[in-house]
Amino acid sequence: MNTTLTDLQNQITNSEQIGVLNDFFAKFKIGTLLNQSGIVKTKGASPLAIFTALFNLAFHNKNLYQGIVKNKKVEVDKDAAYNFLNSPTYNWRRFTLHLCRRIYFVIKKLLDDSSEEVLIFDDSTYSRNRSKKVELLSRVFDHTDGKYIKGFRMLTLGWSDGNSFLGLDFALLSSADKKNRYNEINPDIDKRTCGYHRRQEAVTKSTVDLVPMVKRALDMGVQAEHVLMDSWFSMPSVIADLREHIHVICMLKDHPKWFYEYQGKKLRLSELYGKLKKNRGRAKVKAHAIVTLSNGKQAKIIFVSCDKKRGWLALLSTDLSLPNEEIIRLYGKRWDIDMNHFHCLYKNMSAFLSSFFHLVYCSGYKKRYSIFIPRTLFRPPLEKCLCA
Repeated sequence: MNTTLTDLQNQITNSEQIGVLNDFFAKFKIGTLLNQSGIVKTKGASPLAIFTALFNLAFHNKNLYQGIVKNKKVEVDKDAAYNFLNSPTYNWRRFTLHLCRRIYFVIKKLLDDSSEEVLIFDDSTYSRNRSKKVELLSRVFDHTDGKYIKGFRMLTLGWSDGNSFLGLDFALLSSADKKNRYNEINPDIDKRTCGYHRRQEAVTKSTVDLVPMVKRALDMGVQAEHVLMDSWFSMPSVIADLREHIHVICMLKDHPKWFYEYQGKKLRLSELYGKLKKNRGRAKVKAHAIVTLSNGKQAKIIFVSCDKKRGWLALLSTDLSLPNEEIIRLYGKRWDIDMNHFHCLYKNMSAFLSSFFHLVYCSGYKKRYSIFIPRTLFRPPLEKCLCA
């Protein structure tokens, strides 16, 4: 692809302003990616200069007011920053995917051929308990604390090989139930823009976004064979839909309305466990069975010993060729990367910059902004770094 004059202008910026990020911005051509994502200059400072100033806030532990409005050393005007954040025409998802694609292939060169690549879904809450007028603010349930909060849910799709983690895609979700939403979509948003489409996405169920997110990741060149999920996404219909594109390994929940066909009968999880012959002693796998999903395809369910009251946990794999121990090992990759690491980062950081996502929600009443800038969690194996 030929480099345009706009691309070159986006790449040129004050190296002192970028600071320690200079090499990263230059290597991955952040200015070019901004231009390709429709994030172009309208007036004032260049998009790269504004993006750099905003991105640096997270590393200086400052919010927008401290880092830009009151900081005379920054040449970016506050109005330019607000307009940059508030534009519904900027395609931040495309920017994230293009950036992650470049980082992915850099990591790929460090991996052994035997490394197993997996995709990981994670769902976290983003609390805004003090907010009142934030667009699409909703009442969401926090599974960690076991209570409802005001805020949003953040659905993320990441890639991992067990040593490195890379965030690929995201969806900042409100509530699909209108009764749980405090505010609705700003009626002044142009319905043709990607910003409006993201708002529409925010009021759908999270399970609707799983398949499109996986398809986007695979289309960008990610070579993962399995997707790992928690029990919140383990509905049989969702597993069947994802299986059309990738193998699924997930933890199961004993839901009274979720059934699996075994020996011609549809059974819920606890009923299935009761019909199986158990392994004696201290076996890690207490029982396993081949079941049929709603789409007619087969899957393997294994029951693993645990210290819970019922004494077992259930894992499902649509890849029947995997041994039981291999299913447990692969699912453990979900925890090799401490998902709570970036969960703590965005909670402890200011409400302006979060650890993983980017999306602009602008209140239609008072100008209160929340932006989520992607932070790449990049941790290659130590021995690879030493040999590089």
